Amino acid sequence: MKSPSTADLSIFLCIAHHLNFSRAAVELGLTPSALSHSLRALENRLGVRLFNRTTRSVAMTEAGERLYTRLKPAFRDIDDALEDLNSFRDKPSGNLRLTAGRQACELVLLPIVSQFLQMYPDIRLEVVDSDALVDVVAGGFDAGVRFGNRLEADMVSLPIGPNMRSVVVGAPAFFERHAVPQKPEDLHGIPCIRHRFPSGSMYRWEFERGGIAQEIEINGPLTLGDVSLMVGPAQQGLGLAYVFENMVTGALADGSLIQVLADWCPYYPGLHLYYPSRRHVPAPLKAFIDFARSARQQAT
Repeated sequence: MKSPSTADLSIFLCIAHHLNFSRAAVELGLTPSALSHSLRALENRLGVRLFNRTTRSVAMTEAGERLYTRLKPAFRDIDDALEDLNSFRDKPSGNLRLTAGRQACELVLLPIVSQFLQMYPDIRLEVVDSDALVDVVAGGFDAGVRFGNRLEADMVSLPIGPNMRSVVVGAPAFFERHAVPQKPEDLHGIPCIRHRFPSGSMYRWEFERGGIAQEIEINGPLTLGDVSLMVGPAQQGLGLAYVFENMVTGALADGSLIQVLADWCPYYPGLHLYYPSRRHVPAPLKAFIDFARSARQQAT
């Protein structure tokens, strides 16, 4: 039996990772039909079926799972060996793929991206905007950006932004119709703008004072999936909004919004870059880690 090539095995690993021919084809720059042909040729050469596939689903067979389990660490070692060559370059090169929520992109990530790419012109950066809690390993990402209090314990994390604060705000006209809340429980009778996570769950407003934490389930006429969209409706007097403080700095200064419950809104860990612990951190990611660390030190 002629041994399969590393290219054939790479195709198998990519399909096994995605369990989707279309996504694997996009990653490899091939057509789905070419990918399917290559897989059939590999299965014929090995004499075993690696996947059970229908028009709707792709699943590994027992033989496929065993091959995937054995090949994945071996190919990771190959990737690490090739990545080591980056140390001989004047500038690191390659692809860097990050996942970050919309606010993380706007507040911290995108402001430093331009300067980073100017410094490292041979790096190709892709940022995937998602407010869901993404598994960076399963999603094929090098790293992600999330708030420090929402990270998995097995992730290496690096703060790349300052501590942050969320604030409750409303328009002056709103408080002509509704009482100013003095404590979080008062929100139960006041219209608020709600936030629904990508998972479908509704965000419960979080407060803390004197070591006492509370979560309040609010109600109101409007529900949005993006926190940044709440500022406008709040200024129009539709309801109270719970947003990042730096989103409403100008509105608080010009009086179009008024902050309430300030003593119940403490600072919390800001945005962190997180990535899985590995023996070798890819050179593009290492360059970004060093750059982000330096940018944060200069800002503080």
